[in-house]
Amino acid sequence: MNIPVRNIWWLMLYASDLGPNLNKSLLGSEELPEEIPELIGEILSKAVEDRLRRQLTVSFQTRSAVISRVRGRIDHLTTYRKQLLSKGKVACHFDELSINTPRNRYVRAALQKLSRLISKPSLSKRCRTLANDLLAQGVIGEAPNLKQLNIERFGRHDQADKSMIAAAKLAMDLALPTEQDGPYSILDPQRCEHWLRRLFEKAIGGFYRYHLKPSDWKVNTGKPIYWAKNKPTMDIENIFPSMRTDIVLDHVSAPQRIVIDTKFTSVFEKGWHRAKSLKTGYIYQLYSYLRSQEGQGDPLDNNSAGILLHPAIGESVDESVFIQGHQMRFSTVDLTKSHQEIKETLLSLVMTTQFEENLVKSKLYCKGYFKKG
Repeated sequence: MNIPVRNIWWLMLYASDLGPNLNKSLLGSEELPEEIPELIGEILSKAVEDRLRRQLTVSFQTRSAVISRVRGRIDHLTTYRKQLLSKGKVACHFDELSINTPRNRYVRAALQKLSRLISKPSLSKRCRTLANDLLAQGVIGEAPNLKQLNIERFGRHDQADKSMIAAAKLAMDLALPTEQDGPYSILDPQRCEHWLRRLFEKAIGGFYRYHLKPSDWKVNTGKPIYWAKNKPTMDIENIFPSMRTDIVLDHVSAPQRIVIDTKFTSVFEKGWHRAKSLKTGYIYQLYSYLRSQEGQGDPLDNNSAGILLHPAIGESVDESVFIQGHQMRFSTVDLTKSHQEIKETLLSLVMTTQFEENLVKSKLYCKGYFKKG
């Protein structure tokens, strides 16, 4: 799938945890792809400068050293092998507070990577200088991988690190779609299909979380759906499958609910006695999401609609049908279009979704339920 690099970066931006730190004017712009690394560079540089002014977050790190008195746990093997006791020394493993944490090493590596990716000389130098400042303060060694980084939990006293780490993660990811020459990403499907599928799902959720007014809309991602089960047998809970939606948009005051299921596949398949057909399994899945929740006490479930959303290249599909009182919509978003066109397509899906068969068009957009920008 040939997707412009710029649009992959936009997806990564929306899929990240940066949220309120995003610059609204840049999110509506159509500049060169290099602008997005510069945006992340600005956010990360500012976050690191703030942390350096207030002091970097420290945590206990395990250290091994040969010292003159016992501290922590004795390394008996090293002490015996090097005959340290005869020299008045002992090898120990102990914990001490240090700024050389996996989190700070990860940020330093992200700054170094951004300095090579950013085209603006002054910002590139700023990132490089901050990386050297961290090095001078004792942040040394290789950057951790994501698994090692995620072991370190955020506590009450280091919440300010969240946006810094979110920007650093995005900076480390920005190099992924630059393996090819030219303005288009030609990603190896065997290696990147799963990554792109997850990226698309997270980006659509992040897009609506950013652009819909939080005072009117509640955006849920990965929300579980529970079956209205009666008279279960003893072991049915162990074998009965659960349901989980990709994205649920709740307009509480309306009240209306839109269930969005993202699919990183073609919207069509070869049909019986026809050239193409919507995929049956996906229709059953969306139908189950909508109908299984009726009558369980939540008014939003009784006034809901569903959207199957597929990415596309040079193709536009937007078809819908009402089935037993719920609109089911089958739509694509063309990832070769400009960011502004993609934005308008995704907002229009919410604006024009219908909740009654005699409803011509939703008035939500006209009533100001969307953010500007």
